[in-house]
Amino acid sequence: MEQTLSIIKPDAVKKNVIGKILSRFESAGLKIVACKLKHLTQTEAEGFYAEHKERPFFNDLVAFMTSGPVSIQVLEGENAIALNRKLMGATNPKEAEEGTIRSDFAESIDANAVHGSDSASSAIEKSTIFSKLKKFVLVTPKSSIKLIYINPLL
Repeated sequence: MEQTLSIIKPDAVKKNVIGKILSRFESAGLKIVACKLKHLTQTEAEGFYAEHKERPFFNDLVAFMTSGPVSIQVLEGENAIALNRKLMGATNPKEAEEGTIRSDFAESIDANAVHGSDSASSAIEKSTIFSKLKKFVLVTPKSSIKLIYINPLL
């Protein structure tokens, strides 16, 4: 089983579509093994998007990601990374296939509803940034919710 990191961004959280997005992951066969609602600090957002630090949109991206809470998930399933990316759709929602998360819930290329790791190494690297969060909510099949400590290495 493969695991990947997924983030529902502030624009989608504000629209109150977290449940609809999580439902799409589950309907496609992905299991949500951990989930946490978190308001990112500037330091966390800067660390998460460090590869874009020299790009002109970096400050706007950090400001957007800290503008409200995000939902951080660990998804698990066969080919979880590729499947999550297919469900999300193209980064630019205007180019995203109909029925994808971004075509249905994203406002713009900047406020594009979701983030998903594009490789196993990226998933591991990105998850270590959130390892300081320590506690995640574990979603179990019986809908009982408990806190777990998650290994920062997916």
